[in-house]
Amino acid sequence: MHPDRTDISDPSASGATLRRILLVDDSVVQLKILAAMMRHWGFEVWQAESGAEALALCEKTAFDAVLSDWMMPGMDGLELCRRFRKLPRDDYGYFILLTSKNERGAIVRGLDAGADDFLTKPVSSDELRARINAGARLLATQRQLAETLTKLRRAYDAIDRDLRQARTIQEALVPRRFQRFRTASVSLLLKPCGHVGGDLVGMFSPDPTGVGVYCIDVSGHGITSAMMTARVAGYLGGDFPDQNIALERRRDRQMSFCPPRVVAMRLNQRLSADPGVLEYLTMAYLTLEQGSGLVTLVRAGHPPPLLIRADGSMEYVGVGSLPVGLLADACYEETRLSLAPGDRILLYSDGMTEARLSGGGMLTDHGLMELVRACLAARGTEFLDDLYWRLSRLTPPGHPLEDDVSAALVEYDGP
Repeated sequence: MHPDRTDISDPSASGATLRRILLVDDSVVQLKILAAMMRHWGFEVWQAESGAEALALCEKTAFDAVLSDWMMPGMDGLELCRRFRKLPRDDYGYFILLTSKNERGAIVRGLDAGADDFLTKPVSSDELRARINAGARLLATQRQLAETLTKLRRAYDAIDRDLRQARTIQEALVPRRFQRFRTASVSLLLKPCGHVGGDLVGMFSPDPTGVGVYCIDVSGHGITSAMMTARVAGYLGGDFPDQNIALERRRDRQMSFCPPRVVAMRLNQRLSADPGVLEYLTMAYLTLEQGSGLVTLVRAGHPPPLLIRADGSMEYVGVGSLPVGLLADACYEETRLSLAPGDRILLYSDGMTEARLSGGGMLTDHGLMELVRACLAARGTEFLDDLYWRLSRLTPPGHPLEDDVSAALVEYDGP
């Protein structure tokens, strides 16, 4: 034997990929001949004189290979193969049928039953050894694949645990879904399409006179987008006003709102200055003066907010500007409007208007208006939950929404 080659039929040389063999034949003479050859080659050999006896052995022992005669009284080799394939086992078992049948139909029936290979009787020693070697190669490949899948499953489980923790952290970025202020209330909705998402909604109020509300959608999905939302949440957080780029300290040491267009410019400059950040984001951000109901809005590539008047009439508002993070010198325009008592304004991500519907196409702006109209009797988070439920009912059965969905609802009660 060449020193650089391995005889796969040698169990010790093949890493024990094929060691235990069960021989099945109703001929005692044939069993003795085959068993002698196999033992000479170093295999562990079991013998059975019928299909029923072989099946009973297979239920107790996981054989690496079964070499069975086709024609036997009672349970023949074909039926044994079928039942062998149905047995629960951790790895694959190689099955060779011994037959005097060479017609194509017989081979097809054997393959359908689960046989891996065939040997024509009388059995040639060289051919048998070659078929056993082929089986050993298949088992080695299968077991390597099984080991790889096990490693991948462990890696997936670890990633899945990390993503679940990341989702918990991301949910903490929206610690409360509803807050009532002096003359208004704000409700939030955040529904990632996966473990984590690229949408973010939030609110903050540095003093009793005003409220800031934002809805952000980072390009892409997954971990990278989620990390970007976490970064942006730090820029617009309400827990540490001194670090919020939307606020500035007045001479009386109180915090006040910066103009929304300035907030968009500051955020754009920070994201554009980082060469490692390829993502951009769209944003709708507004400030509400609680006493007057004056809303100042900036819309940076984000869908236009929906103004819902107390009488049920609706219109989309806001002048569009470039997304944040595309161009370092981008400028942003503001839109001003006044809310009367009972008016509402809805900020939302394109996960709503671009949702794929059962009948094909997308929801669109008109479709969103119709959904909102059906929810007008509800208030606060109930309104947002009802809106999301109605949207999910329009998607194909068994196919959840393909994009993150987020929304913020501002309801103005008046002084």
